[in-house]
Amino acid sequence: MLVQVNPILAQSSTSTQDLSGVAAWTVSIMESLGGIGIALLIAAENLFPPIPSEVILPLAGFTASQGTQFGIVAAIIWATLGSVVGAVLLYGAARWIGRERTRAIMAKLPLFDTSDIDKTEAFFNKHNRSTVFFGRMLPIFRSLISLPAGVVKMNMPLFLLFTTVGSAIWNTALIYAGYALGENWSLVEDYIGILTKIVAAIVVLAIVVWIVLKIRRNKSETHGTGVER
Repeated sequence: MLVQVNPILAQSSTSTQDLSGVAAWTVSIMESLGGIGIALLIAAENLFPPIPSEVILPLAGFTASQGTQFGIVAAIIWATLGSVVGAVLLYGAARWIGRERTRAIMAKLPLFDTSDIDKTEAFFNKHNRSTVFFGRMLPIFRSLISLPAGVVKMNMPLFLLFTTVGSAIWNTALIYAGYALGENWSLVEDYIGILTKIVAAIVVLAIVVWIVLKIRRNKSETHGTGVER
């Protein structure tokens, strides 16, 4: 069914010679290494978030539409494998650093105190499955979500399960979009770019609100202490 859709939406696809920059580099790796190249690129994207999955995955679909290196199913499988490998490496690094060292570092940050760390840990422990699952489908959080999972030592089989399923959904959506759009694959990057900005704006707003509330609470506690004296 996938093969039938592609010729309708992308009757002619651009050649790799029309690409430049990160896109050209990405396609050259895929053409050289095939599916393994996709896995390596996505694993690297998990470890180094500035490498954009919104470019790699649609281009994997675009390359699959050419029918010379790999098919769309293989592209999805390899991409998901790369996602899991990258996530496990980050999880392992965070688990090695450990809860105590992480708490010590966070406690030294401005405005943070033990109660904030306890609340964060309690939330993640309670919602770790849904947080990991949905986090794999959100820009910015896709890679970072492995860190708290490792710090709190989330059950490894569950971490792998929800990472794999969440990553597979995200990878399938972007790869298929690139496969279907063909030469217009960059539209995926444009729309994901908008989503990334929205998520980033929400994160910044949340941080600002948290800082304001924290400062007010600290002032209130200080004032209350002064009155008691």
